[in-house]
Amino acid sequence: MDWMWITLGVVLTIAGIAGCILPFIPGPPLSYSALLVLLIVDEQTFTSRFLIVWLLVTTVVTILDYYVPVWGTKKFGGSRKGVWGATIGLVAGIFFFPPFGMIAGPFLGAFLGELIEGKDTQAALRSGFGSFIGFVAGTVMKLTVSVIMAFYFFRAVI
Repeated sequence: MDWMWITLGVVLTIAGIAGCILPFIPGPPLSYSALLVLLIVDEQTFTSRFLIVWLLVTTVVTILDYYVPVWGTKKFGGSRKGVWGATIGLVAGIFFFPPFGMIAGPFLGAFLGELIEGKDTQAALRSGFGSFIGFVAGTVMKLTVSVIMAFYFFRAVI
């Protein structure tokens, strides 16, 4: 019976890491769920303090993941249309041009949004670059957290 729970935990861990790259899968929450699954196998696997800290980290990273690309776009001079363009570009890129669309989509969306706003090409490129930087920063942040939780998961299993 324990092997079933451990297998589920492995699947959640892998899905969590994949979810850091695929925006429609909640990466860190799945990785955290894998840690919780180990509690079914052995209640002494992790301390309550450990689980609370990682719950907070998971929550903060998940919230920041939605904010960082918007922040990047705004930090590099983007307008509301640039932010909306980056968001629409991300969604369109995922469905129409995976996996490269996830990177190019927000950039192109922010760029086009700024052009629609009436900004010149230079300002639109700067906004698109900010969106790209925000996307990469969010992905790295999620991936780091999920890989660390994967380390703790596999260390507890082995």
